[in-house]
Amino acid sequence: MNRRAFLKLNAIALAGVSMPLYAMKDGEHAHHNAHNMHQNMKKIYTDFIELAPANLKLLNEDKFPKGLNLNALNLLKNESNKEGFFLANIEINESELELIKGKKTKCYTYNGKFIGEKIEVFEGDVVEISVINKLKEPTNIHWHGLSVPPSEDGDAHNPIQPNSKRTYSFKIPQNSAGTYWYHPHPHYDTAKQVYMGLAGAFVVRAKNDVLKSFEEQDLFISDLKLDENAQIPANNLNDWLNGREGQFVLINGQKQPKITYNGERLRIYNACSARYLNLRINGVKIALIGTDGGLIEKPVILDELFLSPASRVEVLLMAENEGKFELESIYYDRDKMLIKEEPINLNLASIELKKSAVLPSKLRKFPKQAKIKQIKKVVMSENHSFMHGIEKKDKNGIKESLAQMFLLDDKIFDMSRIDKQSKLGEFEDWIVTNKSHMDHPFHVHGTQFELIYTQNNGVETKPKFRAYMDTINIRPNETVRLRMKQDFTGIRMYHCHILEHESLGMMGNLEVKE
Repeated sequence: MNRRAFLKLNAIALAGVSMPLYAMKDGEHAHHNAHNMHQNMKKIYTDFIELAPANLKLLNEDKFPKGLNLNALNLLKNESNKEGFFLANIEINESELELIKGKKTKCYTYNGKFIGEKIEVFEGDVVEISVINKLKEPTNIHWHGLSVPPSEDGDAHNPIQPNSKRTYSFKIPQNSAGTYWYHPHPHYDTAKQVYMGLAGAFVVRAKNDVLKSFEEQDLFISDLKLDENAQIPANNLNDWLNGREGQFVLINGQKQPKITYNGERLRIYNACSARYLNLRINGVKIALIGTDGGLIEKPVILDELFLSPASRVEVLLMAENEGKFELESIYYDRDKMLIKEEPINLNLASIELKKSAVLPSKLRKFPKQAKIKQIKKVVMSENHSFMHGIEKKDKNGIKESLAQMFLLDDKIFDMSRIDKQSKLGEFEDWIVTNKSHMDHPFHVHGTQFELIYTQNNGVETKPKFRAYMDTINIRPNETVRLRMKQDFTGIRMYHCHILEHESLGMMGNLEVKE
């Protein structure tokens, strides 16, 4: 049954779903006593929700330059000469860049760059990155996937105020070599700040890397929406409901670049706010060698490579013959609300394959799976009673509906509420169920987890290989069982990584205690 039919049949039943009607803005709980909170129980905070017109004219796709040779990502400079110490500076600005010839586009930038500079460090390194916020709004930097103390994680509890500076300081754990990324995480404004341009690659290297003889390339995939004046518009209703997908899908900030492949190790990042990627290269086999948290045990040969938002992989390419090939993203139906899409495949890049990779037989040995101490359950859902007729409501009605629609355990996010508790260093299983009718990628801060099984229609399926991840897609009516532990005390966040849904409150707080 499709979403539209389901909504018609279940409108009455769904209208009875109960949930809190109050969400506080960052820090608001520190300024209101219990009486004021009680007085405001029916208030919905919606000021962060901007709404562009549904009929906004977008820039013609032919206007963006395309077909140029792929540029490598710029590297963030290490200002330290001391071995094992990475010292750097990042300034966050509102900039005007000429993305379209003859036009200036207002963007948010890290050190003036449209794509943030790539950070490269080694296991065991001490990292100190000073960040200056020159924006007119709070921001921060979240080191997505890395196990760092909560105070250094750059989550919604730790914003950097405008015209302020802070230094992030943490040590890269051993055995954490992998492909990560960084992006802002201020509550309510994460989606906006990412679509305005804030995201970058972060790679942790092993000193005894089994693939150290391989050259590398990064494919940092993002998308961009521009209006007819080459400006980045606010989200419209469909963007908020389904997650934003720009008309330009870019690799390292370039449209349909030309990639030359000589057997390199490719690191691929899905840095899109909501776009799902299902990558295919006709005539080429894709050998998966690593996921979010690093290498897997041995290569897995694939015809297609599925990447939900925020996921990363490492791959090698192989073909029977040299030649030119097309990198495509095959259409994936995630059952969006209010719109019906044509199943169109996207051409992302051309690849000139000059040399196939030589596959290693072994990559990594995983430890025996740990025994768990406790089980947590999380339910992702959507309150569709707020969606009925939403497109006919006035702007305030639309905002109030959006701010109550996306739920974890039947609740919208509250900065002051602890939703779950864990014990330091203890392995536990999280059983996460998607009771909505749209795919949702699930992310937990500060750890890498291992998939134990997926369950559909009562049937459990174990993964074909072991892997460490920090983000996993969960399909409608699917349950996943994830094994993980936390290595620092403090408050961690877990949420949907469709960034619009995160901003609207599909997020929770985990408190880790000794």
